[in-house]
Amino acid sequence: MTDTILLREDKGGIATLTLNNPGSLNALSDAMLAALKAAFTALAGDRDIRVVILKGAGKAFCAGHDLKEMQAGRQAEDGGRAYFADLFARCAEVMQMIPALPQPVIAEAHGIATAAGCQLVASCDLAVAAEGTRFGVNGVNIGLFCSTPMVALSRNVPRKVAFEMLTTGQFIDAARAVEVGLVNRAVPHEALAAETLALAEMLAGKLTAAVKIGKRAFYDQIEMTRAAAYDHAAAVMVENMLWRDTDEGISAFIEKRKPDWS
Repeated sequence: MTDTILLREDKGGIATLTLNNPGSLNALSDAMLAALKAAFTALAGDRDIRVVILKGAGKAFCAGHDLKEMQAGRQAEDGGRAYFADLFARCAEVMQMIPALPQPVIAEAHGIATAAGCQLVASCDLAVAAEGTRFGVNGVNIGLFCSTPMVALSRNVPRKVAFEMLTTGQFIDAARAVEVGLVNRAVPHEALAAETLALAEMLAGKLTAAVKIGKRAFYDQIEMTRAAAYDHAAAVMVENMLWRDTDEGISAFIEKRKPDWS
């Protein structure tokens, strides 16, 4: 294991988090989950950061849970029941922190993103993948149905696609992942970092408060009935319209000039 299991680099309002345990294909070990939770907690209150990029060091994005740690958990008197319950609860907490962050989070995927690693991609707001990246919820191949990764996956891709992936354990490539909506775009491996950064910079150039209120509204309304979603979204737009910077942005558009946002 590396000394720093999760790296953070801030530049131009963009924070890049790098899963940094390539020897385990950046598995979501207890230490990695703890590091991600701490990083997301810090980012939630960081007003200087406008976008987050999440990537993996080495050959892969993330291979999912650390199976060796999980097997070690079986040594407890209860056969691991308490440890497994705690592990999946901690993982679910970390995954749910991503849509709750005020900043958009972009997964930069390469190599493989499997099981909980695929869940991590699905939990991010956006994803860019290198051509050739393989995505799978393949736990069924070793007798463990990917039930918790299923939650994020089934909210990203069509139902029958998710069910096929979960029950067959087969992988899909980056092109298919784009087709079904798991990732936004697939690019040559050598262009991955530049393409992800370009997307991050585009988002960072928008009015930060508008992106923040919009992200929160997006996840709130998607769980509502259509009528309730329209009511909620309308209330959010009213609040947004009353901002000084929104007034300035609309005026600048009409007057064909660059907005002077505060």
